[in-house]
Amino acid sequence: MDNMAQSDALSSSSATRGTPTLKSHLVFTFLSAITFLVLYTLLRVALLVYNRELIGEDTVATFAEAFFNGMRFDLRVVVYACAPLLIAIVVPPLMARRGWMRVWLTFFASVTLFLGLTELDFYREFHQRLNSLVFQYFQEDPKTVMSMLWNGFPVGRYLLAWALATWLLWKLFKGLDLLSRPRGEAALFSASPRSRSGWPMRGVAFVLCLVLAILAARGTLKQGPPLRWGDAYTTESMFANQLGLNGTLTLVSAAQASFSSHRKNAWKATMPDADAQEIVRKMILTPHDVLVDADKAAIRRDYTPPADATLPQVKNVVVILMESFAGHFVGALGSPLNITPEFDKLAKEGVLFDRFFSNGTHTHQGMFATMACFPNLPSFEYLMRMPEGGHKFSGLPQLLDARDFDNLYVYNGNFQWDNQSGFFSNQGMTNFIGRENFVDPVFMDPTWGVSDQDMFDRGAKELETNFGKKPFYALLQTLSNHTPYALPANLPVERVNTGKSSDEHLTAMRYSDWALGQFFEKARKAPYFKDTLFVIVGDHGFGSEEQLTEMDLFRFNVPLLLIGPGIQEKFGAVRHTVGTQIDIVPTIMGRLGGQVRHQCWGRDLLTLPEGDHGIGVFKPSGGEQTVAIVTPERILIQPKGFEPRLYDYTLGAKPSATRVAGDIDPELKKQLEAFLQTATKSLLDNTAGVVDGMPDKDED
Repeated sequence: MDNMAQSDALSSSSATRGTPTLKSHLVFTFLSAITFLVLYTLLRVALLVYNRELIGEDTVATFAEAFFNGMRFDLRVVVYACAPLLIAIVVPPLMARRGWMRVWLTFFASVTLFLGLTELDFYREFHQRLNSLVFQYFQEDPKTVMSMLWNGFPVGRYLLAWALATWLLWKLFKGLDLLSRPRGEAALFSASPRSRSGWPMRGVAFVLCLVLAILAARGTLKQGPPLRWGDAYTTESMFANQLGLNGTLTLVSAAQASFSSHRKNAWKATMPDADAQEIVRKMILTPHDVLVDADKAAIRRDYTPPADATLPQVKNVVVILMESFAGHFVGALGSPLNITPEFDKLAKEGVLFDRFFSNGTHTHQGMFATMACFPNLPSFEYLMRMPEGGHKFSGLPQLLDARDFDNLYVYNGNFQWDNQSGFFSNQGMTNFIGRENFVDPVFMDPTWGVSDQDMFDRGAKELETNFGKKPFYALLQTLSNHTPYALPANLPVERVNTGKSSDEHLTAMRYSDWALGQFFEKARKAPYFKDTLFVIVGDHGFGSEEQLTEMDLFRFNVPLLLIGPGIQEKFGAVRHTVGTQIDIVPTIMGRLGGQVRHQCWGRDLLTLPEGDHGIGVFKPSGGEQTVAIVTPERILIQPKGFEPRLYDYTLGAKPSATRVAGDIDPELKKQLEAFLQTATKSLLDNTAGVVDGMPDKDED
């Protein structure tokens, strides 16, 4: 009797404490799901407020629609978070282990909260939700990446906020646990594994919850595919559309693409190869080209520029690749902010292209497009670090090495970054001056390297003292205009002080512009100056308060300026021809004159046929397959798996973009698809160079 009394007392005590029941478990699951939804909504509010400069004239209704779209994506993450609780409905021992459930929920919430905090500055920098750039950065030198993050962003404050929020989440889930448990009543449908009376009810509850979870994860009640990222693009505001996404999901998708075979993510053929090749040849070949090796190579040709379009006095070439030199902030292209006074003065001496674009939104894409004249392709955005980057292209190193030019590459930082030394050495460059080769620099950035002032000073000195005995080409690449924007304490320029988040970036751009001006002051006094073609181009742009289309044209629009003896007299001061970085090498070779065999995927922008105003193909960094083709007035954007979108656009002092109603331009769509398909095949077949790279070829 005593034992029975003790047993009854223990049972009563257990009920009083609140044994997990099916009802309490469902309540706990529901409360946990609501907690996650509230958390992700608050993170979306934080992203909106932190980047409020991008709101512009968008209405409350626009962002309400974005938040509704965001809730649909958030529900999918909530389903992942609550999946163990769903399984526990039919696995009673799991239901009884509520403590472990709280650990899981806190862990999941903490991880997604951390991603949300990091996304605040990630979006401000790239105007994209978390994507494959995260993985690509950390595949580089971790020390450099960590230094960039620590010196460029408030990492300490974020970590403290994250730790505090994680502790609060733990306390919150514990409180929800206590709130959901029964008080002083019998534990119906007990979690005890000995109980079998509740199984029918458990089965019904599980099926109902499973159906709700599937609907939530799909994000739509319509037939067809589940919710996809493009379904967030329901407004005319690019910021609102991006706000409607969930950074955790975009990062997971990027991880799937990044860690699978990259060839699985390459552009898939949309037409017969012969048809695609024919379209590309019509796009690229001009009356000055003679196709060669047509059975083996897509666009290998002999190019002979018209004699009156050459610059006979030019013997040398200096390419200056300016970090983040966004056309939107260049005075010569219409900006009133006085960020680039030195470039603006230089623009009066040469030929300025005002509709020029980078092929990507990352420096290394600008490097291989500019120097190797090969496009930025889906799945091959990181070409310089990929096996295919070991192929021989027909870029400036190959073409000028064949003419016995000396070469020089001067860079602020470490040539191991982005595999610059490996890639360009393989292409034919031999003389590298990087971070380790500077002695007593004016300023050493703790993350990247020496200042632009140091880089240009060294470049000017090298060119004047060690080059000029025979023709040479040089690549000078800047770096100061990059996060964390570390600049000398005593700046030679006035800081930008508008109170906006872009002030630091624009100050760095103004400093780089000043250093560019200092270089030209020195170069003018050197004997090689009068015989040299200078090519100044941005590696990519960066975002601003305005966003032109979902492609964010300000991240691609960069200036191209050619300065050389007699060039402005022959070609005028400003050209409205559309071009991208893959057009630079053919344009350079056209000024040097003489027949040249190459397979550049661009054209000589100064000898295009009458009525041909140029065309360009580009894509953003990241693993997604969104691509675009641009003409002087229109841009066609093709997101993977969605219908293309066509816009009328203008750049300059009053930039704008307007969606074109009705059908898209089918010819532009064909050209875009054919270009990507043919270039991808050429790369994979290793036939993108002056000669084929296949091991069974005689040329090897």
